[in-house]
Amino acid sequence: MSAIPQPNTTISSFTPVADVPRRLFGSFVEQLGRGVYGGIYEPTHPTADEFGFRTDVLDLVKELGVTCVRYPGGNIVSNYRWEDGTGPREQRPVRRELAWHQTETNEVGIDDFYHWSKKAGTEIMLAVNMGTRGLQEALDELEYVNGAPGTTIADRRVANGIPEPMNIAMWCIGNEMDGPWQVGHMTPEEYASRVEKVAHAMKLAESGLELVACGSSSAQMPTFGTWEKTVLTRAYEYLSFVSAHAYYHDHDHESHKPEGMREFLASSEDMKQFIATVASCADYAREANHGSKDIAISFDEWGVWYQDIWQKQEAEWKTAETEGLHTEPWPKAPHLLEDVYTASDAVVEGSLMITLLKHCDRVRSASRAQLVNVIAPIMAEDNGPAWRQTIFYPFAEAANHARGVAYAPVIDGPTFLTETYGDVQALEAVVTWDEETREGLILAVNRDSDAAHELSVDVSGLPGVDATRFAVTHAEMLHDDDPYRRNSAEKPDAVVPQVLNVSVDGAVASYVLPEISWSAVRFTA
Repeated sequence: MSAIPQPNTTISSFTPVADVPRRLFGSFVEQLGRGVYGGIYEPTHPTADEFGFRTDVLDLVKELGVTCVRYPGGNIVSNYRWEDGTGPREQRPVRRELAWHQTETNEVGIDDFYHWSKKAGTEIMLAVNMGTRGLQEALDELEYVNGAPGTTIADRRVANGIPEPMNIAMWCIGNEMDGPWQVGHMTPEEYASRVEKVAHAMKLAESGLELVACGSSSAQMPTFGTWEKTVLTRAYEYLSFVSAHAYYHDHDHESHKPEGMREFLASSEDMKQFIATVASCADYAREANHGSKDIAISFDEWGVWYQDIWQKQEAEWKTAETEGLHTEPWPKAPHLLEDVYTASDAVVEGSLMITLLKHCDRVRSASRAQLVNVIAPIMAEDNGPAWRQTIFYPFAEAANHARGVAYAPVIDGPTFLTETYGDVQALEAVVTWDEETREGLILAVNRDSDAAHELSVDVSGLPGVDATRFAVTHAEMLHDDDPYRRNSAEKPDAVVPQVLNVSVDGAVASYVLPEISWSAVRFTA
């Protein structure tokens, strides 16, 4: 930790953004690797419930504060048959899963996930297959899930032990359909035509549905921007959301180069631009349709993912696969994408959450990808313990305590230089304030890898704040002198939040943030 912090940065001016949507604290579960099997579901585990779900993992999901979970994908949805995951488990088909080349036993499907979500207290955001299937299958799934008893398909759900409609409101129409890795990937025009037809029919069945069209798979895709304009303009009338996907990692994590760390710490600069571009495409579609509604952003895949590690594994696998025919069984629940996160990863995720809150006027839903074992805040050992990764803590604090209205502060403080983004602010922050409960939250990060910074936040200008009643009720910080330190099953508490010392003067909270750190300060006023 730096011995001498840089000159004080004071924040006293705030711009109201929007009410904090509960769906902003969503997550994502996919039948990928051990995300489901050995993750949320392990019927032989000592803590397994009557459905085979691990209650130790379930407890951590509740502690994390997840509100909405996107299911079942992700890449697998483009060759997924929703019927396979319904009815008696012993009668369900076993199939090859093309996206991740694994065997799908279908022990967990929509019936089971509905039971899990009821226990977890989460909403379901359901994805439908637009790769190998289409309109009729989407309508059948909608009827099965939400239909009132009395029709053939809805009565199958009743016969499978779920008499009540599941009342799933939010539906993703496919996943990353411009990606060449996606089964059945399409051009913008092809997808625009299909999503218009599917969305139109689903809204005929249930006018209150909130439908999410696929955005481009990433900002690096050649179709980015053009895809969004084409799709949203064509299907504008029927859509509530467009998806956005972005992952970040330290490209120099193996060599620990300082310039790589600086670029990584500034990742939220890319997310800001991503949000602005997608929002402008949605506005273009609104104007082209002479409409009045804004299509919101569902940032339903975001987080730190060390894709270079996966890409090396994938390259080796593809090389091996080109050598003759392969008729051996595909693996069941292999160890894939099991990134173990560092202290600096947690700080970056904290800054990404701050960015989502500062743009929650347009980002009305988000899913941190994923939930358990696969690029996840929660890890679970087979027949063993479950534990929190470093990235668990910034998400949990926001999910459990960011309420009311989000306020974006005006920050004019120290900067640091990056190759990609130029000079960027060392300090990033957001404040949420619930005037009714008189509870607030200050989230801040120091993205500077070289210096500590002192921060003072004056909340006296927030509506309804009584400076005479201002008090800090909780303050914590996540920082480690080794930014590469990780938690593990053997040392699950190697990196955990520490008490943050805060001085109070009227309605001003002041504290020092060491280099590469995240903080949360709860207050009443």
